[in-house]
Amino acid sequence: MKIVVLSRNPNLYSTQSIVIAGRRRGHFMKVVDHASCDIILGGQTRIFYLGEVLKNIDAIIPRIGASATHSGASIIRHFELNQVFTCLKSEALLLSRDKLTCLQILSAHGIPIPRSAICRNIASLDPILKWIGEYPVILKMLNSTHGLGVLQAFNKNQANAMFESYTKLRQKMMIQEFISEADGADIRVFVVDGKVVASMKRQAAQGEFRSNLHRGASSTTEQLSNEEIRIALESARILKLGVAGVDILRSKHGPLILEVNPSPGLEGIEGTTQIDIASRIIQYVERNARK
Repeated sequence: MKIVVLSRNPNLYSTQSIVIAGRRRGHFMKVVDHASCDIILGGQTRIFYLGEVLKNIDAIIPRIGASATHSGASIIRHFELNQVFTCLKSEALLLSRDKLTCLQILSAHGIPIPRSAICRNIASLDPILKWIGEYPVILKMLNSTHGLGVLQAFNKNQANAMFESYTKLRQKMMIQEFISEADGADIRVFVVDGKVVASMKRQAAQGEFRSNLHRGASSTTEQLSNEEIRIALESARILKLGVAGVDILRSKHGPLILEVNPSPGLEGIEGTTQIDIASRIIQYVERNARK
């Protein structure tokens, strides 16, 4: 098969891992920078990439970063309309990448999440903070990645100051309860085609509450409970994600879904678990593109 990997950087670990896995299984792999694609509409819709028409594509594997969500979704949509199989559908990318929309959908389907609120008015901040409960609370930008734009407020004055700062920057802000019993750790569950293929525990560095590997967190393999497996698979299914990184917090009330990543990185979890996840993604493409 001819498989296109949509990626801004062909040298990224995840992109390279997928390309190598595809070639190992006998496929023609091509990396395409979706930011350099031109869409032609009217009559036969086409995509030009560096002056040439992209054609005879059997499947695409999108690797879309947060900063290119909407432009990346438009490229994916073109392939969808031309009946090309994609591991990540345009609608699923848009729904899951927006933190508010993602949690709204999961909560409406009964998936447990941390207490969360979107505050747009300073007059509502105090009752929202009282509803969320104990301090500290988490304040985060809706488009934050790798822990950027995620802060802790230890009292009402700090929360007010942070809210004012976000407002001046014209950033939408989410307020969430802080799960202290998680002890600075979360669980990343990697789902491919309706199955859990790998899981790891990420432990925040000393003095840090964010468990992102980009911020010095450590990682170890981790066994999942039946409930954790259930809510991870159900979250991916609800959001219509064939490939997903589901982040779970362990609270005193049970596991909670913190976030669902539609384009999860492979480097940390492949290195931690020694599982060839890229090959699982290629096999997922094989099962579906041939249909």
